[in-house]
Amino acid sequence: MTEVHKPIVEFEHDDFDFATIEEEVRVDERCQTLLQQFYQHLQDSGLELQHASDLAYSADLYLRDYLLDFARQNVVCPKPGIVRRFAATWFITNTLDPDMNVLARHLEAISHFYRFLHLEHFISSEELAVMEDEAHQNDYYQQRINSFLAIHGDGYIAWEAECPLRAE
Repeated sequence: MTEVHKPIVEFEHDDFDFATIEEEVRVDERCQTLLQQFYQHLQDSGLELQHASDLAYSADLYLRDYLLDFARQNVVCPKPGIVRRFAATWFITNTLDPDMNVLARHLEAISHFYRFLHLEHFISSEELAVMEDEAHQNDYYQQRINSFLAIHGDGYIAWEAECPLRAE
């Protein structure tokens, strides 16, 4: 017997919009709930408990630290380039010792999270394809880590210009 998907998310897109600090606190709380539902979804889909926990932790870093706090974006309205800026610049510059193995786990979580959002009808198939494409550019991200670790002098400006932290 095939299990029927039951929607578990009870939010609207604009529930994740914010302009004031009070709204941001409410969105952060909604993100915590969304992450708990994502974690349950990972378990229900057969992932081992520790793997599901690791992915939920990585998704939390991406959602709350990067998308909300840094990028100031609605977490269920992904924009092209957002995953790439996270992986190619933000993660590298906000990690004491950037490592591709750790970044790969974060990218795996991001892919799972966007598939979850697609399953819950928050994002379209086209948006999912863009996010997954950006999450699977591991060779590029490894090159970015290597070139960051090799920066000397005032080379950071040129390095960051290749993949700016802020969208233009």
